[in-house]
Amino acid sequence: MACNPTVLRQVPLFALLDDEETAVLASQVELRTFAPRQRIYKMGDPGDRAYVLVSGSVRVTTVDEDNQEVVVDQPSQGEFFGFASMLEQTPHQTTAIAHEETVCIEVDRHDISVLLQHKPMAGMDMLTALGRQFHASQQLVRVRASRNPNQIIEEEETHGERVADTVASFGGSWTFIITFLSVLVVYSSTNVLLGHRAWDPYPFILLNLFLSMLAAIQAPVIMMSQNRQDKKDRLRSELDYEVNRRAEVEIQGLASKMNMLGDKIGDVEDLLRKKLPA
Repeated sequence: MACNPTVLRQVPLFALLDDEETAVLASQVELRTFAPRQRIYKMGDPGDRAYVLVSGSVRVTTVDEDNQEVVVDQPSQGEFFGFASMLEQTPHQTTAIAHEETVCIEVDRHDISVLLQHKPMAGMDMLTALGRQFHASQQLVRVRASRNPNQIIEEEETHGERVADTVASFGGSWTFIITFLSVLVVYSSTNVLLGHRAWDPYPFILLNLFLSMLAAIQAPVIMMSQNRQDKKDRLRSELDYEVNRRAEVEIQGLASKMNMLGDKIGDVEDLLRKKLPA
């Protein structure tokens, strides 16, 4: 269906065109109406057409490597979708489905050429739309990327925190226990055998001082390492929560699709009952 120039003026991208330019563009593009849940295009379709949302609601999705449906974009009124594939003349990498009765302006490369010839600055508006979609894709990658909590902690840790981990690891090992006991036995035995010449005779007051100083230093270092472990556990819990939340969304999506299929089957059954004789 031919597009009315009045509809084009409601689109921010075409709002700056004068009456003559709007009339020329209106004669080039088409106005398409899609029913609720109707697929506008699917992944792999030829990308020779792009769309501008006039009214209604559209959900643009793709499928990741885990065969999970991912929402890429939900364009608002006046925004393009399917634009990159149209410019590159490559198959669509996404699927667009109308959520409700939706009206879109269908454009192709020739229509864009006509627009740019009459209004070159409109190219900046289209680049802005592409940049917004690019940033949305980057945000999607950041949100869905699988992060290793240990790697994140290691990237942010300081030299002091690494020392604390090393001290806590060594202090809780059998190597430290055996070495420490050996030093205590040798120290005590030596002072006992030296008798009056011992530098720290029984009850080894100097040794007690050293042990107290060691405990005073070692305790906060171990607590520092434990705090870092708690931080790792919290981060791991947050990542697990994000994974569980995505799984819940996928399950809800599957349930919604099952309900939709049930409604469609019910509609087909009603139609068959009306057409077939009793």
